Amino acid sequence: MPRKIVDLSIFLENDVISDPPAFAPKIQYFTHEDTYEQIQPFFPGLKKEDLPDGEGWAVELINLSTHNGTHLDAPYHFHSTMNKALGKQEKSLTIHEVPLDWCFQPGVKLDFTKLPDGYVVTAEDVEAELKRINHTLSPLEIVVVNTAAGKRYGQNDYVSAGCGMGYEATMYLLERGVRLTGTDAWSWDAPFVHTAKKYEETKDASLIWEGHKAGRDIGYCHLEKLHNLEVLPPTGFYISCFPHKIRGASAGWTRAVAIFDDRLMAPA
Repeated sequence: MPRKIVDLSIFLENDVISDPPAFAPKIQYFTHEDTYEQIQPFFPGLKKEDLPDGEGWAVELINLSTHNGTHLDAPYHFHSTMNKALGKQEKSLTIHEVPLDWCFQPGVKLDFTKLPDGYVVTAEDVEAELKRINHTLSPLEIVVVNTAAGKRYGQNDYVSAGCGMGYEATMYLLERGVRLTGTDAWSWDAPFVHTAKKYEETKDASLIWEGHKAGRDIGYCHLEKLHNLEVLPPTGFYISCFPHKIRGASAGWTRAVAIFDDRLMAPA
């Protein structure tokens, strides 16, 4: 079939709820009418009317976290060390150190859209879903999780929507060679508002960020705030999600896409 590309990324934009308010991106737009003052210092004597149609350039000034928009988390985000369970505990990879080979691999979609908000996915849930779609995981496949949060992007409850991946579910994937995962929710873990209730009841801090913290035992990356996962089949596509190269950072923005191309899926 001809190549088809499906955008899996959300917008970076003002006034759409994609993060808690204190962490939202802030974008200042300068139009062609606004930028003569930026251009004139480069060209002494230049008047605004000298520019073609009196127009300057368009440019934007953006205040961002590396975790705004669709982004790839590096193992360093989760913990200072990784790979303890592999017998070689080492410094966690930052985003510029993540192997690029992890970021372009066949994709697998797990459908957890019917699970309630705040539910913590177990290894048994993952195994059952893989059995349902009749798929056996291969090393380096990119596994993305379609949750109930996907269709609530931009709504007031987006940050608290969707299920999360627990420690055991995450380790199930990592122990089978997966090194990059993703979700259409705000976080790979269950939303904090739900985890906070469990912590209040139990005072068990191991419940906090348990899916992320699996990276202590086996280093991995995950994508957060994906989009359009509901249009993907369970398998039969590649995912491309190369992160922006930010030295020493915990994450990098990415234009994640799914690529449908028979030539990519053909046996080597």
